[in-house]
Amino acid sequence: MDPLDTWDFSSPLISLWINRFYIYLGLAFGFSLWICFQIVIRKQDKNSQEKTVQNASRNLMTNGSLSLERKEVFVSGVKIFYGSQTGTAKGFAAILAEAVTSLDLPVAVVDLKAYDPDDYLLEEVTSKSVCAFLVATYTDGRPTESAEWFCKWLEEAASDFRFGKTYLKGMRYAVFGLGNSAYASHFNKVGKNVDKWLWMLGAHRVMARGEGDCNVVKSKHGSIEADFTAWKARFISRLQALRQGEKKPCSGNCRKGKCESHQRGSGPAEPGPQAQEGFRQRDAEEEELLGSTSEEESGSEDQQSVSSVIDVEDLGQVMDRVKKEKREKAQQEGETGVLRSAVKNEANEPRAMITPALREALTKQGYQLIGSHSGVKLCRWTKSMLRGRGGCYKHTFYGIESHRCMETTPSLACANKCVFCWRHHTNPVGTEWRWKMDQPDSILKEAIENHQNMIKQFKGVPGVKEERFEEGMTVKHCALSLVGEPIMYPEINRFVKLLHECKISSFLVTNAQFPAEIRNLKPVTQLYVSVDASTKESLKKIDRPLFKDFWQRFLDSLKALAEKQQRTVYRLTLVKAWNVDELQAYAQLVSLGSPDFIEVKGVTYCGESSASSLTMANVPWHEEVVHFVSELVGLIPDYEIACEHEHSNCLLIAHKKFKIGREWWTWIDYNRFQELIQEYEDSGGSKTFSAKDYMARTPPWALFGARERGFDPKDTRYQRKNKAKDVSGC
Repeated sequence: MDPLDTWDFSSPLISLWINRFYIYLGLAFGFSLWICFQIVIRKQDKNSQEKTVQNASRNLMTNGSLSLERKEVFVSGVKIFYGSQTGTAKGFAAILAEAVTSLDLPVAVVDLKAYDPDDYLLEEVTSKSVCAFLVATYTDGRPTESAEWFCKWLEEAASDFRFGKTYLKGMRYAVFGLGNSAYASHFNKVGKNVDKWLWMLGAHRVMARGEGDCNVVKSKHGSIEADFTAWKARFISRLQALRQGEKKPCSGNCRKGKCESHQRGSGPAEPGPQAQEGFRQRDAEEEELLGSTSEEESGSEDQQSVSSVIDVEDLGQVMDRVKKEKREKAQQEGETGVLRSAVKNEANEPRAMITPALREALTKQGYQLIGSHSGVKLCRWTKSMLRGRGGCYKHTFYGIESHRCMETTPSLACANKCVFCWRHHTNPVGTEWRWKMDQPDSILKEAIENHQNMIKQFKGVPGVKEERFEEGMTVKHCALSLVGEPIMYPEINRFVKLLHECKISSFLVTNAQFPAEIRNLKPVTQLYVSVDASTKESLKKIDRPLFKDFWQRFLDSLKALAEKQQRTVYRLTLVKAWNVDELQAYAQLVSLGSPDFIEVKGVTYCGESSASSLTMANVPWHEEVVHFVSELVGLIPDYEIACEHEHSNCLLIAHKKFKIGREWWTWIDYNRFQELIQEYEDSGGSKTFSAKDYMARTPPWALFGARERGFDPKDTRYQRKNKAKDVSGC
């Protein structure tokens, strides 16, 4: 019998069917366990993800930003471009580079003269660097020579449709301009233009333009150095904010050196009304060179979060906090108001003409500065005559004892920036007196003391003659021609009067830009007017005057000179290829002012200067000066050549009234002048005197054509020169 036939298959199935409820219960329990297991696993995964996000957030706070954001806020470095004429912008660039280096940022300083924008400027769009432009404004609002090509290229690109308004999109920049507000019509014109042109090409301005002012009277911070320091602090603060990812755009009117937020489609979408209001409120703050910091500017944005949803239970705390903030704000505004009032009162007070930086520069040049606007310096001819080596041309022409002459000025400021200025334009400029004023008696006292102290340094020096050293300790003459415009000093008449009371003769030089002051000037020993050119165009080119009506002022000054009864002098400085071909025009000017004397001198080359294009090629030879004078005398029949000082490359043309018989009387009787000026003062100004009342006979060796050529035969320099000629057989 087969075993399969006896196996009953229905028994297990019946058993399963009978116990099916237990089976269902087991399956349900197993499925429930599986569901619970899945829930636990997912919860663990979720916790793990939350921890990852928290760690990422923590890393974001401590290490900077996520990789995506790092591209947007990273500053790869700073490039500082400068265009300088006198070296100020170059110096500022070095200072700024040092400050940027302290932030551990790469920095490059670039001279615009060696920079080709056609090849390299576009690289700044993707370089992630911040570009700082330090550019100075030169004559007539033009850029400096080093920045001329860059500015020309930028101007043409900004107006060329082929470049477009997005050519420099992505480039970040800031501008600091250097200028002088005394030239009101084109103050900081180059800085404004560079700022405007970069913006027109789509570059992003990261902060408001800074404007440095050499005019200490109108400078916001008292000097151009202080203006730059303020702008630098703001730039460094802005740079730090950019490194941290701040995206706040510069706000304000673009034409004034600031840009509207999110213009030309660059950046995110337009901000809401509250953000726009915040930007508008910040406009006024960014008008200042040193505005609020980035943290202060973001304060208004933080306060906007109050408008979000607030729990009713927390409403009381919020209101308390708002009231507290209002009280603190009111207190801060009160303190700020007091501070602003103090600053305003301080700003209303006249400032000193000599800034710390100017004091340092002039002191290095050998000036002994007096008070806040005066100075004295020892002339090289004073040193020469102390050693018996001859005096200056004034000794030859007028009998001045050079070793007893004090060269000083009560005003370092000038209204011109002449190309041949031998002070290299380190002195301030201005068109009117707006500085703090020192009293004339203190200026004169300190000037004499400083002059005597400089003379004392020559005691015991080899070659110094003892008798001349003793004489040099007593000042007999004062040349008010050191630097600047002495006639600008409001108390010039009192100062001159004090000179005369000390028995010191006065030789005052003016640049023919102050006709009213010339008319009001009391008698001086000899009054000079610089006639550096004979036409309006050449005068503007050579003197570079501040006044817009400089030519009319020039002509009026010559007319005022003609009204003077004391000795008057035209001083002509010949600059080859600039003003030596204007003979007929010079003759007309002579007839206008009718001077007693005309000094014609070849320009002195004082070395290379970034402030002037003058070279040795512009210095005429003595023979060329003689030729010019000879031709000029042929056009002015009332004048003749009287004296010559070959060493100074200078000749004197004198009016024929000083030629008595066949002798010239160009020298000055200084004792007689002191008697006449005393009578003038005693009479209250009613008793006047003329130039011929105190003239003296000119010695033969000083005359034009003499063998000595202007050298005093008593001088060792002439004696050695004459001896050398005798030995050579000449």
